[in-house]
Amino acid sequence: MGKLRLAFVTFWQVGHLVAMVEAAKRLIQLEGNHFSATFLLIRLPATSSGSAVDSYLRSAAASGLDISFQELPHVEPPADTEGPEDFLSRCIEAHKTHVKVAVASLSSSAPVAALVFDFFATTLIDVAVELGVPAYLYFTSGAVMLALMLHLPALGEKNPASFEDVEREVDIPGVIPIPSQSMPSPLMRNDNRTYAWFVYHGRRMFEAKGIIINTFAELERGPLTAIEEGQCAPDRPAPLVHPIGPILAVEEDTGKPGGEKHECVKWLDSQPPASVVFLCFGSMGSFDVPQVREIAAALERGDRRFLWCLRTTSAGKIRASVDATPKDVLPEGFLERTAGRGLVWAEWAPQAAILAHRAVGGFVTHCGWNSALESLWYGVPMLGWPRYAEQHLNAFQLVKVLGVAVELKVDRKSGNFVTAEEVERGVRCLMDGCEEGNRVRAKAKEMSLASRKATEKGGSSHGGLEKLAEEIKTSSAYGESGRHRS
Repeated sequence: MGKLRLAFVTFWQVGHLVAMVEAAKRLIQLEGNHFSATFLLIRLPATSSGSAVDSYLRSAAASGLDISFQELPHVEPPADTEGPEDFLSRCIEAHKTHVKVAVASLSSSAPVAALVFDFFATTLIDVAVELGVPAYLYFTSGAVMLALMLHLPALGEKNPASFEDVEREVDIPGVIPIPSQSMPSPLMRNDNRTYAWFVYHGRRMFEAKGIIINTFAELERGPLTAIEEGQCAPDRPAPLVHPIGPILAVEEDTGKPGGEKHECVKWLDSQPPASVVFLCFGSMGSFDVPQVREIAAALERGDRRFLWCLRTTSAGKIRASVDATPKDVLPEGFLERTAGRGLVWAEWAPQAAILAHRAVGGFVTHCGWNSALESLWYGVPMLGWPRYAEQHLNAFQLVKVLGVAVELKVDRKSGNFVTAEEVERGVRCLMDGCEEGNRVRAKAKEMSLASRKATEKGGSSHGGLEKLAEEIKTSSAYGESGRHRS
């Protein structure tokens, strides 16, 4: 039986690319093995070679699965953009011709049964229509964010620029009203192009054959039901949504190739069970010196064990690189005074392996969706410190809707600044067994069991994956032998 080729189009950003590759692996590994996958990758101008993403792709290509990667030709980046989302959307759009050529070339050897685009790439639906190939969107965030984007064209009529100055709560189908200050960062800027792009993407999502989403029914039943029932846009047919999560790239045992334990994991081996609070803020999260010192003061005064993945920059900008060492930015003597009970790590760390460790009892996180799903997979309660993208919306959901995180008071108008006193209070509540902390810990354990059950055979997400695979096979213009049905 011939395999059906799936073509995925995304860009060089760990939070989007890795989740999509892991989803492709799940499809390929389904019983019957009906698919192969080719990724058409857009390297953004700021992407450096030799990155952790490159290493991950090499590993995926050598996995033995029928999966390959092809970098699309360079396109001159757009000028005069109004923020990262405007830049990204226009950059992807500029690759239309290259995507069309690449898909046509792939089809010459093995017919392409479906095109799967990142949700920032809705402009490429035009390519799928032109080539007569079913188009799917892969949504890397949760169902609340998806419901918002599908509902945004209607909301946009009332909020044409941003939610920054909106004082009322925002109604998103399937969830409790959302405070305007918990809306995603791109929708809080007085930036007409960015807001217009989100409205545009929200409209075009309805044109896709289906939307694949990294969540599971037991976690987000409310918004998923609202989407499926057409509540987000009553004047349009409801999109077909496939929850197949949690999709995770986990390295539970070592975090290093070849079976060697990572230094952070070795350090955790010497700590008591559930005694360490883990602080990590994603591949793009960094702090300026004043904020670093507030965190340090909280950790030192709190006298609790900690593992702190510290990224810092003199300007406090969101970036992946580091231009200062811990000794440059931490209070004098901090490392010496906390030696033994604390570890500050300034390089890449294996987050999944750390969260899986028995010594970790709490996670201070930026509330990126992938990180939140990892934390829930391992049953680790969270303290939410949102910083950018849709993280404020995620934090609200994790705290107020799902009850798996303790709330941290973040001053959003001051660059998401948090005082030492508030960090200390939040960590104490998370780790010391107060009423709220105990409730959050129990709920995280409950969601851990639910997430694992969802991905097992017979579970909701495994069933969603099988339904997606069957839909692609059925809607393809090709028979199981790979020949056209003419």
